[in-house]
Amino acid sequence: MEQKICLIGKGNVGTSLLQLLNEKKEEIMQKFHVDYKVIAIFEHDGGLINKTGINLQEVLNKGKDFRELSYWNPGIKALKELGNLDANICIETTPTNPDNAEPALSHIIEALNNKINVVASNKGPFYLHYEKIKKLAQENKCSIRYEATVASCVPALSVKEGLIGNTITSINAILNGTTNYILSRMTSEGIEFSIALKEAQELGYAEADPTLDIEGYDAAGKLVILANELLGWSRTIKDVKIKGISHINAQTIELASVDELVIKHLAIAENGKLVVEPRLIEKDSPLNISGTLNVIELQTKYAGPIILIGRGAGGFEAASAILNDMINITIKQK
Repeated sequence: MEQKICLIGKGNVGTSLLQLLNEKKEEIMQKFHVDYKVIAIFEHDGGLINKTGINLQEVLNKGKDFRELSYWNPGIKALKELGNLDANICIETTPTNPDNAEPALSHIIEALNNKINVVASNKGPFYLHYEKIKKLAQENKCSIRYEATVASCVPALSVKEGLIGNTITSINAILNGTTNYILSRMTSEGIEFSIALKEAQELGYAEADPTLDIEGYDAAGKLVILANELLGWSRTIKDVKIKGISHINAQTIELASVDELVIKHLAIAENGKLVVEPRLIEKDSPLNISGTLNVIELQTKYAGPIILIGRGAGGFEAASAILNDMINITIKQK
């Protein structure tokens, strides 16, 4: 079975996906009898198109100089080319725009309108326009999957498929590795917020402008996606009560420690409400994880708490989640 792939966004995640597809081509063929052919790779300033299949090794060998390839088309836009590609799956990995979800939202809508299945790692469209996207996918009888939007390779969304006979009633989670790293360092070393933040930036865990992370917006967007998918809600990021961690200091951390408590930046969905804010939890709580890890505690009606822990960010982590989604879409088509 041949599946033609269009990739939009050749950043860290997109490039990692190309490497996975190149390395695992034979394994995927043997296990799933699927030949994934990448026929287009788009960036903001043009794209590579080869409808018989792009040589991925050639692209990877070029690194950041992939625009030097003879079939690079400067100036072309994914939005205008999607309808002409005859692609089976569109992969959307452009950076998240928290204000209006563009250009990812338009890419997803255009793909669905052309009856192309979609896999995305871009959160924005799903925490701003969840219902619109879901409805459009249903109308066009397309699959749309977005596991990588929440916790990369941690199966935060697909766990729902393994809990069909159960009911998820609430969510408590740590969904941002940057804030968790900062609070972990403040707790273990007694350092101030500004020092921990600078350290996170030097290590590449935090952006030069860390606002979306430290003020809670990244975690809030992920929480919306989790709640809509696992709890059956229909919310947007505007429905989340959000408070960041920039006001927390070493003294606050120390006072919590005296009472055998720690401060964690939690994302909570329960009793119809969405909240992202610092909370006091016991030191032996399963939510007390260190470093850049993510943790998701799902409270279930018939089996109590189910806990997922893992790395919630990274190129290959997100790429493996995208590949999982691609394979699941393909299997369901057979």
